[in-house]
Amino acid sequence: MVFRDEIRIVVRAGSGGAGRVSFRREKYVPRGGPDGGDGGDGGDVVIEAVAKLMSLESLAARRTYVAQDGGAGGGAKQHGRNGRDLVLQVPAGTLVKDGERGHLLKDLDRVGARVIMAKGGQGGRGNTHFSTATDRAPRTAEPGQPGESRSLHLVLKLIADVGLVGFPNAGKSTLLQALSSARPRIAAYPFTTLTPNLGIIEFDFEPYVIADVPGLIEGAHEGKGLGVQFLRHVERTRVLLHLVDAAGEVSPLLAYRAVRGEISAFGGELAEKPEIVVLTKLDLLEDREARLSELRAELPGALAVSSVDREGLDGLIEALVREVRKAREA
Repeated sequence: MVFRDEIRIVVRAGSGGAGRVSFRREKYVPRGGPDGGDGGDGGDVVIEAVAKLMSLESLAARRTYVAQDGGAGGGAKQHGRNGRDLVLQVPAGTLVKDGERGHLLKDLDRVGARVIMAKGGQGGRGNTHFSTATDRAPRTAEPGQPGESRSLHLVLKLIADVGLVGFPNAGKSTLLQALSSARPRIAAYPFTTLTPNLGIIEFDFEPYVIADVPGLIEGAHEGKGLGVQFLRHVERTRVLLHLVDAAGEVSPLLAYRAVRGEISAFGGELAEKPEIVVLTKLDLLEDREARLSELRAELPGALAVSSVDREGLDGLIEALVREVRKAREA
């Protein structure tokens, strides 16, 4: 399935049904009074966050979504049926913005959150409402009101416990595969991960969601590379897992500082999130102990792992769980 984290759609609620002009027609009531029923209300357009979706792709096939119109009123004061609501399902973490002005209408930040984005039109009144002392046989009824229509801009921000950050090819996808059941695409060149991948690890029978998103480059906060697409998806995570390639051509310290600079420049609360620094690709290091000693002097407190050999993964999982639990309780 294609991952899509941003779409524009138009939603239109159902129109109300027309009221009815009708009169009683009974055998022994030659001049029966008005008995036209009211029209039904049009259906609303509702947007609801659900757990089963991770992308907005399911709504990308159509440009316009329309709820059902209300039914017309009938004789004998029969009320028209109300139109069915149209419920559009989106992933938790979806921002609903006004498509024309761009301001935020609703943040669907949890499963079950919902909002009415277009209200159905009211049904018209039948001629029973227009009888007066001087007009006992009114031939007047109301048309239904049109439903609301609006343009929407839907933007997804992933919700996860842990967000993997680091330069392209820092080993994020490989680590995600080693820690969880996820199977992201892996190759030895930058930007293999073009869209977010989610993985789940279990510890003491409790699930923890990890998001692997495209790697950062300098200038990402200005939109360079995959820019704000990346930063948007780590903004909601509780803990940052900052991976640094211990065997890469770029100095690990410089790589770390560059990524932290982009996170700080993005603004908001992202820079304040708890962070665990991890040196990756231990299996590629020559004279490992001496090199690790140098790197830990530059990055105090950093953990070290090899996703290929699974070295250090147990300690990393324990550290992750500890930090996530703290963040959940905060």
